Amino acid sequence: MITWMQRHKKYLIITIWISTIAFVGAGFVGWGQYSYGDKAGAIAKVGSVEITMGELQKSYSNLYNQYSQMFQGEFDEEKAKSFGLKSQALQYLTQQALVLNLAKSYDLQISDTELLDEIKKQDFFHKDGVFDKEIYKQALLRNNLSIKEYEADVKKELLIKKTLKLLPVEVQESENKILNTAMNIADKIEYKLLDVSQINVDTSDASLKPFWEKMKNSFMSEVSYDVKFIKQPKLSLEYDDATIAQYYDENKLSFKDSEGKILSLEDARSMVVSELNAKETKKEALRGYIAHKKGEVSEQEIKNATISLSNNPFGKDAIDVVSGLTPLSPFSKPIMVGDDYFTFELVKVNPSQPKSYEDAKSEVTAMYADQERKIRVSELAKNSFATFKGKTTDFITVNDYNKLTDLSENDANEFLNTLVTKNSKRGYIALESGNVVMYNILEQKLLENDNSNQNDVIARLKSAMFNEGLIKILQNKYKTEIFIEGL
Repeated sequence: MITWMQRHKKYLIITIWISTIAFVGAGFVGWGQYSYGDKAGAIAKVGSVEITMGELQKSYSNLYNQYSQMFQGEFDEEKAKSFGLKSQALQYLTQQALVLNLAKSYDLQISDTELLDEIKKQDFFHKDGVFDKEIYKQALLRNNLSIKEYEADVKKELLIKKTLKLLPVEVQESENKILNTAMNIADKIEYKLLDVSQINVDTSDASLKPFWEKMKNSFMSEVSYDVKFIKQPKLSLEYDDATIAQYYDENKLSFKDSEGKILSLEDARSMVVSELNAKETKKEALRGYIAHKKGEVSEQEIKNATISLSNNPFGKDAIDVVSGLTPLSPFSKPIMVGDDYFTFELVKVNPSQPKSYEDAKSEVTAMYADQERKIRVSELAKNSFATFKGKTTDFITVNDYNKLTDLSENDANEFLNTLVTKNSKRGYIALESGNVVMYNILEQKLLENDNSNQNDVIARLKSAMFNEGLIKILQNKYKTEIFIEGL
């Protein structure tokens, strides 16, 4: 398998790079001393699109995890080096950048609604089947990603997909018939599930510490920011009737009841006063911002704080703004937090550092246990797939996932879709969940069902081929410059 993948790795990249972002929840794998939050300069430029070191590290991590799944956990840095994984990671990004240049030329964009819809689809942000904002924040936090950074990556992936959809792909009847025949091949199989959660793992310090020593750069502290700030509380002023009436007349369309009817001045009076107070508060905050920049604010009014993604009493907008400040431009304009305004001054950026063993222990334990379980369940499958005894099915096709009742729907779907690609009568399949299914194909036959829904499958296959041709065309259109050596 290794030989085949090395020989055909350029085609693997074409397949992998159009997939949805997969590094959240998978754990990072990197090389050298590097922080994922680092805003390093460009390491390459394709047309007008720059590629940063941070993007290269994430690309490497994503590819590493995908290859590790392909090799059923038996993938390490030695194999990564033999595959030229760093070069593949850069190739992934340059191919993306080529398509992004094309998207720019068509003025394609991703709306906030499209972005939100995509994020809500991601299962690892769900609780009880529903998108959970707190789980979303914590998942990104565990991976040293800011919401702004992650959403920018998702937008990029969506923009690439939107651009590729411009390719006209038509499905021929003959192609549909060929795939229809393939989908009607039914297997009677014997199978057995090896549940990764049933594997016991020693998580004592004696086992964890050597693992942490090797992987300590994967357990990084958050980037934090030392700041000074001034606060402008919401004002509560008195306004004469003329001022209130004038503001109401100018903005009455915004004062409506629950049925959409415009409120009278009397009914809207408290709302008008509240908006007037908000306007005056913002004006006062801007005056304070100017005074703070000039050094005209008293020391008693200036407070100090250290904030990060997980330790941030000022909210998302504040951390997004503060993370964009620099020593040359250290002052933020007033940011609204609740009813109040805050003006921040960046004092110092505290970069991400490897955590101590004690600080990282809970994360180390989870990652170590997950990897060990996958390794052990894979070893168990290797040692027993040739002689195992399991359940026997009727003749089933790739669509009969519901007949494998002891597998979850996702596991059953993945197992059957992978099984049709196998040439061996006996074997085992490692699933994304970590579980392994051993199988023995007892009989095969051809059914006479008419599968009329195969057009999408054929279209995806043809799209992959068209994408490869598109890349070659774009490589001639947009110049690629690499600014680092050794890749």
